[in-house]
This record gives sequence, structure tokens and C-alpha cells, in this order.
Amino acid sequence: MERGEDQHGAVLPGAAVVDRNPRRPSRERQGGGQVSKFTFDRKLARGIQRITSSALGPYQTAVIRIGFSATYLLFLLRELPHRHEMYGPDAPWSWDMAQQLISGNQAFTILMWSDSTVWFEIVYAVALLSAALLMVGWRTRAMSVLFMAGVLSLQNRSIFMGDGGDNVIHLMAIYLVLTRCGQVWSLDARRAARAVRVADADAEDNGPRRSVRRDVAGPVLWVVLGLVLTVATVTDGLGGTWWLPVLFWILWVGQGAWWAVNRYAPHNEARTLLDVVANLAHNATLVVIMAEVCLIYATAGWYKIQGSRWQDGTALYYPLKLDYFTPWPGLSDILASSGVMVMLLTYGTVIVQVAFPFTLLNRRVKNVLLVVMMCEHAGIALLLGLPFFSMAMIAADSVFLPTVFLVWLGGRVTHGRELLFSRRGKVPGQRRAVDDQEALQHSGDGGHTLVG
Repeated sequence: MERGEDQHGAVLPGAAVVDRNPRRPSRERQGGGQVSKFTFDRKLARGIQRITSSALGPYQTAVIRIGFSATYLLFLLRELPHRHEMYGPDAPWSWDMAQQLISGNQAFTILMWSDSTVWFEIVYAVALLSAALLMVGWRTRAMSVLFMAGVLSLQNRSIFMGDGGDNVIHLMAIYLVLTRCGQVWSLDARRAARAVRVADADAEDNGPRRSVRRDVAGPVLWVVLGLVLTVATVTDGLGGTWWLPVLFWILWVGQGAWWAVNRYAPHNEARTLLDVVANLAHNATLVVIMAEVCLIYATAGWYKIQGSRWQDGTALYYPLKLDYFTPWPGLSDILASSGVMVMLLTYGTVIVQVAFPFTLLNRRVKNVLLVVMMCEHAGIALLLGLPFFSMAMIAADSVFLPTVFLVWLGGRVTHGRELLFSRRGKVPGQRRAVDDQEALQHSGDGGHTLVG
């Protein structure tokens, strides 16, 4: 007689039943496998939904947009008196030499469309204007494309100008085109928030709809850029690569489709599909930007390790003694006179650059090293006279800043703006940054119009 049975083989109530076949898996074990598989599938579905339903890191991409556009804008303004000698008709790297080089490397630059001074002035002015408008987030999508065209045109015209920062700006200008970097802290976000508030007010009042100012600048800008793109494609003025013309046309056609769907079928499945594609492109590009920053620091750190001057701790001493890299000779001499300080800064630079990619799994350590690296670049700007290189690297590092800190920083800026304007009188239509963000979450379009 088995335990839990009477003498006739009946199961006693409340008794434990023993499985007589040990080879047969129990229900608990079968259910455990099903539960684990169900949990994995649910987590996978949740992850897919997260990367397709929203653009991640809106504040980080906004900081990148503002940082790089402001860096290039300040650079162009500083070099405004010397623009002809750097990229124009008076440059040592002449137009004919640049044309021969570009015919070999197939680089893109619209400065090669003409060698006239008027054309150069137009291109330089467009580069300045696009950088300024991208910084404030006006028609972000169109301005990001014009910003990329301006950066590539000027840098590919004279490739020997600039420092390491121009390489970072070169890459980030391309990446920004694929991001939805105007969702927060932009004029596009404010325009979208205003439209949502008007729609909510109409729904509450149940009265006649309020008049919303019709978007005219977007369609006109889209048509003009389409004509320029058509002429450039026909005349083979987009460089020798295949991917850049394809990218330009995809962006132009896609933005036209986006505007048409939002205007005539805002609740259609096509609208959801376009939103998913835009979110996927944004999130993938954000991962590429993060990987690019880690790659920059990793390669810089490991190459430094191989240098004998970095190994013996004296590498920092030599640039401090070069006249070209000493805007403050007295400060550089004070620092170079301390062997201990030179050694600590030399070894510290290598350690931080090599260790940073490995600290991304630990948030606290990552944030500490992030502050150290930003202070390091601020020191490079001050001691070595490389402000734009440092600004570009600090802007690139900002992709790893915590969202909580960025939201707090935005709140402080908004509060300061309110205090400033409260002394001059109340500004109509004034809002907090959190209102813009909430309105964008309701609208779901990221503040994009035809070219916004």
C-alpha cells in the first residue's frame, strides 16, 4: 500500500499523492518551463514596443543638437574675417587643388559647384544660418540636412583646416539627420504644444474651432529644397558616393509623405507606420552615437598606452612648452613646473579614457568619469587653446548625461527665463518645458511638420 492510499487503493482526502512514474515530468516542471518562456516572450515584446513606440533619449539628443550646432556656429563666427583664406578663393589649398582631390576621393562639397566669390559667400551664409536655426530647433529636420551639407561642404573643401573637433562634428552632423532631435527644447516642440492646447481647448468648449495658423514656411522650404536636390542630382553635384544622394532623396520623400499623412490621415495606420520607422531610425542612430563616443575614447586611450612618453608620465609636459598650444604661458609654466602634477594628469588621462567604456554598466561610476572627462576637456580648452575641440567632445559626452539631471537643468533654465521676463513684463504664450513635453506625448508627432 502506497502512502496516501487505503487498503483498497483509494486516495485518502488531504493526503499527498506520489507519482509512481519517475520518468514522467511533473506538472510543476512543465509549467515552470512554460512560465519562463512566457516571461521571456513578454520581456522581448515589451522591449520591441519600447524601441518602436517612442524616440529614446529626447533630452540627450536635444543637448547634442544644441551643442554641436552652437560649436560650429561659434567657429564660423570666429573665422568670419578669415573665411576667404580658410575655405574661399584666397585659401592656400586652391580651388583647382581641391577639385583634383575631390575627383579622387569622391567627397561631397557644394563649394565645387562654382569658383565664384558670390557662391562661396552664399554657402558660408547658409552654413551660418542653418547652424543657428538648428540650435534653436526651427524646422529641425530641414535645418539638420542643411547643417550637414554646410559642414561637409566647408570641411571637404579644405581638409587640412581644423583640429580633431572637426572630425567629430563631421560625423555627428550626419547622425543628427537621422534623429528626432527636436522633440524637446526647440521651437518645433513649442509649435506642437501650441497646436495641442488649441485642440484641447476646442474639445472642452464644444464650440467653433479656433483658427490655427496655417503652415506656409514648411511646404515652401520643402519645394525649394526639392528643386535644389533635383538640380544637384541631374548635374552630378552630390559627390561620387551612392549613399549620400540616396539619403537626401529618402529624407525629402519621407518628409513629404509624413506631412501628407499628418494632414489628411492623422489617425491612419500609415501614420503609425511612419512613426515606427522614425523611432527605429532615431534609436538606432542614438546607439551608434554612443558607440562612436566609446570608440573615440577607447582608441585614444589604448594608443596612448603604447607611447613611451605616456608610459613614463611626461606626455603632458611637451604640449605645455609649445608656443602654438600655450595661450596662457604663465599658467602653462606653473603646471609644467610640477612633475607630480604632470605625472598625475598624464596617467589620469589614460586611465579615464581606457576605463570609460567599461563603466557604462555602473551608473554611478559612469557619471563620475563623465564629469572628470568634461573637466578634462575644459582644461584642454583653457591650457592648450582648443576651445572648439573641447566643445565638440563635451557635446558628444552629453549623450550619456542622466535624464533626471537634464530635466532639472531645463527646469532651472526655464525658471531663470521666467524671472528675467517677469521684470520686463509677462510674455504671452510663455510655458514651462514640462508642458511642452506633455503636449508632445499627447501629439506623438515629435514636433515635425513638412520639414520640421
